[in-house]
Amino acid sequence: MPKGSDLLVAALENEGVDRIFGVPGEENLDVVESLRKSSIQLILTRHEQAAAFMAATYGRLTGKPGVCITTLGPGALNLATGAAYALLGAMPMVMLTGQKGIMSSRQAKFQIVDVVGTFKPLTKLSLQIVSTSTIPTLVRDAFRIATQERPGPVLLELPEDIAGEESEPVAMVAQHPIEIPVAHRASLDRAAEMILKAKRPLIMLGAAASRPRSTTGIAGFVRRTQIPFFTTQMGKGTAPGGTKLYMGTAALSERDYVHEAIDRADLIIAIGHDTIEKPPFIMGPGGPQVIHVSYTPANVEQVYYPQCEVVGDVGPSLELLADRLEGRLPNAGALLSLRDGILNRIADRATEARWPPTPQRIVHDVRQVMPENGIVALDNGMYKIWFARNYRTLVANTLLLDNALATMGAGLPSAMMAAMLYPERRVLAVCGDGGFMMNSQEMETAVRLKLNLVVLVLEDSAYGMIRWKQAVDRFPDFGLTFGNPDFVRYAESYGAKGARIESTEAIIPTLERAFAAGGVHLVVLPIDYSENIRVLVDELREKVKRVDQAD
Repeated sequence: MPKGSDLLVAALENEGVDRIFGVPGEENLDVVESLRKSSIQLILTRHEQAAAFMAATYGRLTGKPGVCITTLGPGALNLATGAAYALLGAMPMVMLTGQKGIMSSRQAKFQIVDVVGTFKPLTKLSLQIVSTSTIPTLVRDAFRIATQERPGPVLLELPEDIAGEESEPVAMVAQHPIEIPVAHRASLDRAAEMILKAKRPLIMLGAAASRPRSTTGIAGFVRRTQIPFFTTQMGKGTAPGGTKLYMGTAALSERDYVHEAIDRADLIIAIGHDTIEKPPFIMGPGGPQVIHVSYTPANVEQVYYPQCEVVGDVGPSLELLADRLEGRLPNAGALLSLRDGILNRIADRATEARWPPTPQRIVHDVRQVMPENGIVALDNGMYKIWFARNYRTLVANTLLLDNALATMGAGLPSAMMAAMLYPERRVLAVCGDGGFMMNSQEMETAVRLKLNLVVLVLEDSAYGMIRWKQAVDRFPDFGLTFGNPDFVRYAESYGAKGARIESTEAIIPTLERAFAAGGVHLVVLPIDYSENIRVLVDELREKVKRVDQAD
């Protein structure tokens, strides 16, 4: 007779799960044994947080829930940041946690925390399994809820006595396709009327535009309307880079060069915008009208309150909208005259040879070594703004960054997941020294899995983004610097290869050698962050002054 754990693993196989990430505990041992006899690979990580980041990134890249497993109490609580990462980032994920037996309490309250209650605000669904016969149904529902719009994490807690309990065989619940309705005809007509009347239209591509199912319809809409577009940080790469319509990325909320186009637009078609992202622009009186196109209705915020909503399956809905517009937009390219000026100013000093190198030079050189389908996974730090602003993406989901929870520590695990899914593609993790050290122990996991992965650690011996904000707000420089290990020896201690770049001219050759050699490589590179103040504060402040004087 099957045990509860056997039913759980069979239900996971029924969902097509091929791997599970995590750190099991005593309360999961029946599940571990069931996994041993299954087709599912158990990937042991060195911290539960990394397991959650990897599972969430699996969901982000495939559209199917990634799965992670932990024990009760402390192990389960270590998933909290990963759950929030998936919830805010709309990444489908299923978390499996253990618990002491619920039929008896031989260990009293030892290690017991209300995990289900703790995770309710961090998940779309959080519940405890109390009956073996319900396991297939609950697993099927968990995967459905995790995947349906808006995607996100689900937690299932399996107590050890339910996992070990024998049961009569229970049939699995078959999957069935769930089609998302297209937008209502009336909303498509209303949106088309607004676009036809616009004199300076502009498209914005946001986080939900990165869904694997979205990109074809978005590319067709841009091509058929010929309206220029910009992206949010998480919307990069969602339209083809060769259209000559790309205007830039809104890495800041206002006053950057791309906002010259945003501020002059009289209509913004916001495709897939999710207000979990730091605002790419701020709506206000006298600003452009906004059409919201997405899978779900807009969240009305102080800075975002669209005048029209086109809600439905984004790709097919955009095809229907393009049918109403193609060939009828004489003003489609009205803002294109600003394009060269915006992109040229963003590229300023991108080839400057100073040492240590500037963020612009690092972004430029990384772009040179990464092919179009190469994946760069960013941790969270000051460099993220520079990559979002300066790194040109040509393929969706080739710049993985988090502009939702914006947590440190996710860069390395995310890159590891990408390397597992796409072993034939170049994958580069870019981490600050602060963020890297938060989950650096996963270097051992990457080596054990024999991944091909290059990790670029940008070294400034500080929590650089907060230190920059501290300087901008004119506080004294205090409390944000630290020391580092010898990163080359640190990498070698895990069985990886290590290298330190000693000159700006060596950036590209060093990265090329690492990729060519295969395996796990850590490359450490000092960074000069003085450009943060010069460009992102002084230069943009001066730009605003010039605009105000001209007005």
